[in-house]
Amino acid sequence: MFSVNLYCKLIPFKKIAADSNASLPSLREDGLSFNTALSDCYKNRIFINFCSLVDVGSTELDLRTATSAPKKKKVSKKLAKESSYTISYLINSCGLSPEKAISASEKVHFETPEKPNSVIALLKNHGFSKTHIANLVRRRPVLLLSNPEKTLLPKLEFFKSIGVSEAHLAGTISRDPTLLTRSLENQIIPNYNYLKSVLLTDEKVAAAVKRTSWIFLEDPGKNLTPNITVLKELNVPQSCIILLLTHFPEAIMQRHDEFRASVSEVLEMGFNPLRSTFVLALHAISGKGNKTIWARCYETYSKLGWSRDDIYTAFRKHPNCMILSEKKITRTMDFLVNKMGWESKMIVSCPMVLFFNLENRIIPRCSTVQVLFSRELIKKKDVKLTTVLLPTEKCFLEKFVTKHEKQVPKLYDFYEGKIRIEEL
Repeated sequence: MFSVNLYCKLIPFKKIAADSNASLPSLREDGLSFNTALSDCYKNRIFINFCSLVDVGSTELDLRTATSAPKKKKVSKKLAKESSYTISYLINSCGLSPEKAISASEKVHFETPEKPNSVIALLKNHGFSKTHIANLVRRRPVLLLSNPEKTLLPKLEFFKSIGVSEAHLAGTISRDPTLLTRSLENQIIPNYNYLKSVLLTDEKVAAAVKRTSWIFLEDPGKNLTPNITVLKELNVPQSCIILLLTHFPEAIMQRHDEFRASVSEVLEMGFNPLRSTFVLALHAISGKGNKTIWARCYETYSKLGWSRDDIYTAFRKHPNCMILSEKKITRTMDFLVNKMGWESKMIVSCPMVLFFNLENRIIPRCSTVQVLFSRELIKKKDVKLTTVLLPTEKCFLEKFVTKHEKQVPKLYDFYEGKIRIEEL
């Protein structure tokens, strides 16, 4: 049973919830009212906050609490009204769902729209879409209270000045708005100067920030600099370091002890630090996510008949073959081995073919070659998987289409998918 003390505290709190419910505006989206949903969610939050404060173990009547309740009610009513307006604004002007708006309202409060309106206007003028703005506000609602001209604009203009396009900048910041909370002079520019010294050009720095904003959020001296030192000690070429930092920054920015362990593992697998496959392998085994994918790929190849040596041979030739999806591996292998009749070992020696688009490259080329097989214009023993799939479009057409157009007049149309095989 509720104690008397709890009951006395509950009365004003019930009234606050009722008052805040009444103050909530009737919000509509596609003609549906959010008033009830917001009211229920808001009252639940009030009740949870209330329960965390009430001492339910007390059984004595606290008269001081009862007599002071009207003052608390007045303060709480003001906060409830302010939160109600904030929630309404977050839904109608920022595109948040009622649930996300209520959550965000716990981190930001305002009674007038002037400051958040000016922030949103600035973002829109710099290429932020409604989705970008909703994601940014959901992740960092406090940015709505920033000074747009003094705090936000200089940072946006800086990144544009080094070559980051509006579209890429909006995407990067909406994924991690923390970038806009960091000091331009004390963190962003010093990080840029360091990155420029490694990557050499603004174009490369812009490419890196498109991948992750984290390179501007963390002190380079913590992990990045010592990790680059490890690579330089192994004589990894500057071009390979640039490749790793611009395309796979999360690999080279991992904790120093973890990075050293990854480097040792790649060396033990037989990778040559002087070749680009070394840094690609580092990426493939870095982080829990990639390690999980690597293990899944290993299992998939094993089920398809590859031995351990086969898998490691393919990995050394093209490290990214160990971070493909199971579906991609299975569909491509099934077509090449079961439909075309090529040995699985041929793919081990050239795992690059696993990256080609099945519908747009592999099937059209292989189907065209099969027509030539059926017409005995070429012999299957003379055609390798690599000679069909690796050449450029121009080279493939010259060797397998143009050369045989007299014998098969509509072969090019068939290759383009304009006619079926029965129409040849």
